[in-house]
Amino acid sequence: MSDKFSAGMRLGLAATTIAVFAGAAGYGLAIFQDGGRTTPQASDAGRKVLYWYDPMVPHERYDNPETRSSMGMKTIPKYADEGPGEAGIAIDPAQAQNLGLRIVAAQTGTLGSALTATGSIDFNQRDVAVIQSRAGGFVQRVYARAPGDVIGAGAPLADLLLPEWAGAQAEYLAVKRTGDAALTRAARQRLALVGMPAGTIAAVDRGGTPHNVITISSPINGAIKTLGVRKGMTISAGETLAEVNGLGTVWLNAAVPEAMAGQLRPGQSATATLTAFPAERFGGRIAAILPAFQVDSRTLTVRIELPNRGGRLRPGMFANVDFGGTTRSALLVPSEAVIRTGKRTLVMLALDKGRYQPAEVQTGQTNGGQTEILAGLSEGEKVVASGQFLIDSEASLSGVQARPISTQAATPLKQAAAKAGAYATVGRIDKIDATGITFSHQPMPALNWPAMTMSFRLANPALARGYKAGDRVRFSFDQSPAGPTIRTITREAGQ
Repeated sequence: MSDKFSAGMRLGLAATTIAVFAGAAGYGLAIFQDGGRTTPQASDAGRKVLYWYDPMVPHERYDNPETRSSMGMKTIPKYADEGPGEAGIAIDPAQAQNLGLRIVAAQTGTLGSALTATGSIDFNQRDVAVIQSRAGGFVQRVYARAPGDVIGAGAPLADLLLPEWAGAQAEYLAVKRTGDAALTRAARQRLALVGMPAGTIAAVDRGGTPHNVITISSPINGAIKTLGVRKGMTISAGETLAEVNGLGTVWLNAAVPEAMAGQLRPGQSATATLTAFPAERFGGRIAAILPAFQVDSRTLTVRIELPNRGGRLRPGMFANVDFGGTTRSALLVPSEAVIRTGKRTLVMLALDKGRYQPAEVQTGQTNGGQTEILAGLSEGEKVVASGQFLIDSEASLSGVQARPISTQAATPLKQAAAKAGAYATVGRIDKIDATGITFSHQPMPALNWPAMTMSFRLANPALARGYKAGDRVRFSFDQSPAGPTIRTITREAGQ
């Protein structure tokens, strides 16, 4: 019994020891990242302690080391000689290697602006023929037609018996037989006024007998949208009998994401690839950008008009649309380095001495695995492109504040830019004169400017040489006492 009891005691002590060491190791992972410190050592003796705290809940402060935090953890000291400049959290290089951290620098590169969207074919609603009865009567005969049928121009739809027209024609023929030219002209004019087609009047003239049965037909090639005539029914003047939609051109309604909408304009070319004809490309132009915004999908509808040779493009067909695009320079980071929380967008900065800090950024377009940074980073700053989510989680637990957009560090490149154009953007030249240039330019987050049209002074009139209204350019400027002044200007790629 004593041997069994001793073995049980030894097993219990071993389990307790493992639990203690495991707890200490877990806690050590939490505290080694706050300021790069481990559990206080004897070498810290003599340093002034401001307060004690738990890195897991850094906002809680205690006045003695025996107090445990609200999470039940032992507190560590905050020393007076820990400089305020030590931002972020510190990670031992060996630990960083274990986490698989990959560091890249934000660099200016070329961003392709290929714009693509999906859409579906629809009827061209501007090419619609509405067929109505011009007099009251009866449907004597209908032809074998149905909604959806594709018919040619002149295809008969129905025969109508129109008593009113028959009486007017008989009166005209009687007046014509009198030989009175004036009365004959008046009677003929009456036939036109009641809505009788010129062809029917000519047939009455030639035959000398009334034509009281009139065949209505389609004036255009197209598909029957509605057909409201049946044999024997009574119709009234002005009643719609049928609608025919032309198929010579069709609309492609593309759902364009909100972020792309500002880059499109009516008249711009577009190319469509249809699932039904994967080996062919159909070219067209943007006819309109519809004003209604789809809140649920955050898209705008862009209407593209496509020629429909042979009537092969049918309403309802699915299509991929390529709006083309240009390339331009931009500050880029790998897309995998960007952390989107839903409320803001972050990157994890890699600072000196193995420290890391989240930084809030404003992003632009994404293409080819690269994301454009509009604000929050400077060229040359290093960010974590792999493993950043682990650091961000630890930073959140440690209460590390993200660097706001307005305080990004100035690099030598940025400082040099401040001397010869602190701000840069892309815009279209609207007007050039002796004093300056008027641009319709993109937003300027650094100045809290939205996209707008405004005038800029020219630091040197020679800068505008070779440019004209309509050119798309990238330009830099600074805020001089005389107003925004252009320092550099270059034509955008593809111009």
